[in-house]
Amino acid sequence: MINTISPTDAAALVADGRAMIVDVREPAEFAARHIPASLSRPLSVPDTGPLACGDGMTLVFTCQSGRRTAANADRLAALGPQGRVHLLAGGVDAWGKSGLGLAGREAEQRLPIMRQVQIAAGLLVLTGVLLTVMVAPAWIALSAFVGAGLTFAGATGWCGMAQLLARMPWNSGAA
Repeated sequence: MINTISPTDAAALVADGRAMIVDVREPAEFAARHIPASLSRPLSVPDTGPLACGDGMTLVFTCQSGRRTAANADRLAALGPQGRVHLLAGGVDAWGKSGLGLAGREAEQRLPIMRQVQIAAGLLVLTGVLLTVMVAPAWIALSAFVGAGLTFAGATGWCGMAQLLARMPWNSGAA
């Protein structure tokens, strides 16, 4: 069993040069938001053997919330020196909430784009339903349009609303 380590304890080890953070999320997730100076090693990539690290170095594995690393703890334990492999408690989310700083294109964003899409889509559907009931039945087309857009986004991986929201002024200043 691998022990967990708090973000502040992990940050102290990294600052002392005694630990390396290894992020097991997919490349797109890593590019969007990650711990500075962490190494990207997605779980989806076939194992190439243990990670090379210096004498006395500790490996701290992380994912978004800590669930992915916990589910793969045995596999991750084999990638580092025995007794010097830890899982970051709470993952990248906990690191960010601890105020330790994140890097990546969405690091400074108040809300991730997909949460903004969920909020906007929900408000549009609700507005369409309310207008249908209170004004005219034709307003149901608004809810149908949003539903069709979300279905298309789920089927293709391309979301027009996300593309539009990414261009909004509150998102343009993100790193």
